[in-house]
Order: sequence, then structure tokens, then C-alpha cells
Amino acid sequence: MAFGSASGYGNLPNGVWSPVIYSKQVQLALRKSAICEAITNNDYFGEIANMGDSVKIVKEPEVEVKPYLRGTTVAAQDLIDSDFSLNIDKANYFAFKVDDIEDAHSHVNFQSLASDRAAYRLADQFDKDVLGYMAGYKQTPAAGATGNILEDESADTVNNVINGTKANSAAGTDELLAVNKLKKGDFGNITTSSAGDHSIPVAARLSGATALPTATVSPAMIVSRMARLLDQQQVDSQGRWLVIDPVMMEVLRDEDSRLLNADFGGSGLQNGMVLNNFHGFRVYVTSNLPAVGTGAGTSGSANQNTNFGVICAGHDSAVASAEQINKTETYRDPDSFADIVRGMHLYGRKILRPEALVSAKYNIA
Repeated sequence: MAFGSASGYGNLPNGVWSPVIYSKQVQLALRKSAICEAITNNDYFGEIANMGDSVKIVKEPEVEVKPYLRGTTVAAQDLIDSDFSLNIDKANYFAFKVDDIEDAHSHVNFQSLASDRAAYRLADQFDKDVLGYMAGYKQTPAAGATGNILEDESADTVNNVINGTKANSAAGTDELLAVNKLKKGDFGNITTSSAGDHSIPVAARLSGATALPTATVSPAMIVSRMARLLDQQQVDSQGRWLVIDPVMMEVLRDEDSRLLNADFGGSGLQNGMVLNNFHGFRVYVTSNLPAVGTGAGTSGSANQNTNFGVICAGHDSAVASAEQINKTETYRDPDSFADIVRGMHLYGRKILRPEALVSAKYNIA
């Protein structure tokens, strides 16, 4: 009973005159935007059917250019053909059941609600795995007592498993180029003593500053360095993207809130995109990026290498992804009067051009 009674008042004491009404309007759980489909090469979506499939991708052959003088004998080179594989080796599934009695007497359609939530969870896990892979980390979902994948994740670790064959022989076991992984030692303005491979301390550079900071870098400085690395690798300026986490986005807002007004393409954007153009990048924000230890929000301007976040930038052609809901079905439960709904999601991802991927590990100063 929602209404209280004065002391000694005994009329209708059991409260059945004021029944509890269950609304047919269901409160939906909050949902993150999946962004990996917007920043990867999706040309291979239609070429997979079953888990274990492998899509062979032919690499563009290299052609030599030589100087020519009058009378030079021209020798035609032999083209070398090569390829690498996009392996469809990842799968997630969902399965739930709705009893006939629950279905008949419930005031809401739980099968429809659960199916919608399942589709979101599959997309979210796909997004998290692909973003971790292109940043050089494995993001393993934590499981509860029932074995269900939860929103919180176990500690992210450096990826040391090569997916098929490396697209570039100079890449490491994470399939990324070491020169494109930014760290504290890559910024000469930082003079605090610590190992050069530690995470980059980041702080907003406010208006009116007349000199570069000596203990931190600003978000704009990291993005500018990322752009330079891509420029040096001759990566096309059209089709570049930048994915940052909410912590970096907060510092970016503190640094210059004008970036989010309509002049910078900051209004009416969807699917995780917050800026149309920042130093040549489309900017996306997500909480699905890797976070080591306590993550990017851990403060410290020196000797921080156990708690940090990772952001990444690249080109639309850098990573290929292929995914589909391979099977969705409803069938009768043989052990009860209920319908079981289940689905399976197959996908694969492959770094095609590691020279077109840049990452940075950082923490808040």
C-alpha cells in the first residue's frame, strides 16, 4: 500500500483497495553504440557461411620504378603474387526460453524483449573484440556464476596470437607496427623521469598557454602525432577515423568546448560519432576500448605503466571485419511446455594494413 494511515485509523487496513498495476511500458537497459562496422572494411560480409571459414585476400603486387635513359634496355619484372587469410574463427551465442504459461498470462512480450537484448549483446561483444584487436589487446569477457557474459570485463592483456598470417612481416605478434604504438617516450616535451615505454600522461592545454607543458601532453598533441605517423606511411587522408574513450573525451571537452559546436560538425551525429573532422579524423567515443588495470582515469604524470587506457586511429581500409547472424531459431523445449529461442553469431577480423593503424596508451595526469 503506497498511502500511509493516521494512528488508530482502521478503515480498509489491508490496502487491497489500491492494487499494484504493472505497466506495459518496459524500461529498456542502456545501450552503447557499436562503431566497428563504421571504421572497418566490410567488403567480405557476404563471403562467410560457417565457423572456420577462411577468406583469402589477395595483396596488391609491388611494382618497381627505375630510371630511364635513351637506349636503355627495358627489362620487365616478374610480379609476385601473395595473399593472407581472414579467418572466421569467432562465435557467440544466446539461448533463452519462455514458458507457455508465462507467454499466455504475461502483460508484456518477453520473447521479443529478450531477442532484442540478445541482438544488442552480440553486437556489443563483436564491437569490443574488434576494437581490442585493432588496438593490440585481448578483451576477454568476465562470466558470472551461471556462465553469462557480463558487462564488466576481466583485465585486458596484450594480444600475442597472430590471426592467420601477418599482413606485414615487420609487425609483432599483435600484428601491429611498434613505431605506430605511441607511448610516453615519443613526446620530447615531457621531461619527468620515467621509462620511455610508460603510458602518456594527458592533461587539457587550456587557452592562454604560452609554452608546451613539460610533464604532460594534450589530447590535440596526441592526435596530431597520430596524423603525422599516418602521413609518413602515405595513408590516404580521406577515410581516417579516431576512436577514444569517455575519459579522453572529457579532457578534449575541457581543452576546447568549441570542438563540439555545429561549426565543427558536433551536432546531430549518431552511432558513437562526436566529431566529423578533428585534424582530419572522424571521431568516435566508446567504452569498448581496452583498459588495463584501473584504466585511463588513474592519475599520475610519472612511472605509470600498470593502469592506463588505449585509444586508436586509422583508415577505413586498415582492418577487415566480417560477421553475420548465422542461425536464429525457435523450437519446443522437450522437457517442459516452453519455447526456446537461440541464435549464433559468427565473425572474423583481420588487420590488412598495420601501417594504417596507430595506437596510444595514456592516463590522466
